[in-house]
Amino acid sequence: MKTATAMNPFNHDLPKEGTPEVNVHYNGKWIKVPKGTNVVEIARLQGDFLPHYCYHPKLSISGNCRMCLFEMGMPKSDKDRKPILGDDGLPVDHNWIPKPQIGCATKVNEGMGIRTHSPLAEECRRGVMEFLLINHPLDCPICDQAGECKLQEYSSDYGTAESRFVEQKVKKPKNVDLGERIVLDDERCILCSRCVRFADEVMDDDVLGFVNRGSHNTLTCHPGRRFDNEYSLNTVDICPVGALTSKDFRFKMRVWFLKETKSICTSCGRGCNVTIGSRQNDVYRLTPRGNEDVNSQWMCDYGRLNIHDLGNENRIRQFSIGGHEEHSHWTAILPHMAAKLTSYDPKEVAVIASAQMTNEEAFLMKSWLDEWGVELYDTVPRTWQADRFLKVDDQNPNTTGLNLIGLSQNGQAHRKIADAVRSGQVKCLIAWHENAEAIGLTKEDLETLDFILATSILPNQTTELADDVIPGSGFAEKKGSMINVFGRLQRLNEAAQPPTGVSDWEMLRDLRASAGGGNGLHTLEEIFKAMAAQHSVLNGLTFSKIGDGGTQLEGIGASSSDRNASVEVEA
Repeated sequence: MKTATAMNPFNHDLPKEGTPEVNVHYNGKWIKVPKGTNVVEIARLQGDFLPHYCYHPKLSISGNCRMCLFEMGMPKSDKDRKPILGDDGLPVDHNWIPKPQIGCATKVNEGMGIRTHSPLAEECRRGVMEFLLINHPLDCPICDQAGECKLQEYSSDYGTAESRFVEQKVKKPKNVDLGERIVLDDERCILCSRCVRFADEVMDDDVLGFVNRGSHNTLTCHPGRRFDNEYSLNTVDICPVGALTSKDFRFKMRVWFLKETKSICTSCGRGCNVTIGSRQNDVYRLTPRGNEDVNSQWMCDYGRLNIHDLGNENRIRQFSIGGHEEHSHWTAILPHMAAKLTSYDPKEVAVIASAQMTNEEAFLMKSWLDEWGVELYDTVPRTWQADRFLKVDDQNPNTTGLNLIGLSQNGQAHRKIADAVRSGQVKCLIAWHENAEAIGLTKEDLETLDFILATSILPNQTTELADDVIPGSGFAEKKGSMINVFGRLQRLNEAAQPPTGVSDWEMLRDLRASAGGGNGLHTLEEIFKAMAAQHSVLNGLTFSKIGDGGTQLEGIGASSSDRNASVEVEA
């Protein structure tokens, strides 16, 4: 057995909390930094920037791009080789090493001198940029990385406006199929090795490597293998150029046209923090957003590709009343639905809710059902195989939230609901973003019901048999909060409008009010305030206080103490 840090998404080589500080002479001023911090991170801590390609805080140091060169100085010493100190106890001067050093692999010690913007350092960067561009193809107009390319940015910031290279560029393989989701253009690769180290160190999947020598060095998969692990698209994110591109996003949209919205992934109970890239109400991609308490800087391929239901050609986009499409606005349809629902005795009603609902939606539905007197309701638990990285076994994103609010019975009421339908007790069924088939109800069972109200994104057995159908909102069309399996309260933000222009929470609010329930809740902030008043774990919080990174709730959710621990794998 070996202890592997490879499967831990939170690994990094940065100093831990409590590391003693040292004095460092940084660009003409003395500063205190944790001992052992590398120079790239020191620059970041000072609000400065030391350009780099191969360095990544979650990966080992390779030191092969040489872009982060700087001048290093050591304190001048007396004849006993002790630093000459001034009255302030700091070195009075430095001996500057004539050969520049690489910032990513240089960790600071007491009294060290650092110059990142000296003439020598800047000249070295221009030289590195010139060499990197010698064989790089001039295909920025057709490159997916354009607009996010570090080679473009650094060429402008640290390079020269013209090239002295007159020979023929070296040709390398293009449009290489590395795996199910990745395409490689080897001519664009600058050999930073980030992808190689990610696969080996983070995913424990030693599949990528370099072959050949010199200018003919190329990236490839090991013979007989493909780059198909479930986190492969993270290499597209960390590739500083356009060498690795996503087959799903390739040639779909220029990144500078995308509106970026901070939100969370709803593909499992972890709730990875993401950035939604959208344009003109279409969602084009999800990319991970850094959060050390949730997903570090990564996300699984399934989560990031689970966006296509939003634009599915079969998506439900119109209200359906009595089996016929209705193009009226929600406010015109609402009275009919409210009157139909309230015509049933509470004992004649059953509700199948979804653990994909936000806390605010669940709170409105639970309040509505309590005021109505409905007692038959539950959600549909969904599990899948967790991995030792980010995916957790709960496939529903908000099981913890619905358990807190009391809308879920974790499947314990399924048989009771099904039996009540079959016995004729239940005459009205509300399926909110769920298919009644999931609790064991057949087509014949549903046909015995007097009235079915279904909400969904895509058609299913229940929507096909439903009397009234409401087009549902997808995760990228929602604003609200969820609680992940570790008890972290997080926010979703709306990146696109739902098909009807009315969100799920607004429909639930209006249904509740029209059915005679409370009508004092008009905004998400007011709903969250009312929810916090009922559940002590939310005391002192407001919707805005959740923040972009979320808030950890005490005494709720599964233990997260081992999230950052290394795991044991077979040697």
